[in-house]
Amino acid sequence: MKEQSSPHRKVRTGIVTSDKMNKTVVVRVDRMSKHPLYGKPVLKMKKYMAHDEANECRVGDRIIIEETRPLSCLKRWRVAEIVERAPLLGTNAPEEAEA
Repeated sequence: MKEQSSPHRKVRTGIVTSDKMNKTVVVRVDRMSKHPLYGKPVLKMKKYMAHDEANECRVGDRIIIEETRPLSCLKRWRVAEIVERAPLLGTNAPEEAEA
């Protein structure tokens, strides 16, 4: 039986800035664009709320999000995969204190 191909969905890569909500993360997506008059590269940022079913994402993780149907008032994206994990803070602190 032939697999059904999913429709083309927008994909973005960003960094998790907040994981305080249940099953939701806030992702900051950066992009460079040229200033319309001066031509200088300008960093533009946008925040997206994404659905994280397993609550796996932490602040600082680099993730890929993809577009989906509306899940709530503000959520239209879901976490596709975690590309790079953020280091856990405070994991080496007790070892360094003993030495």
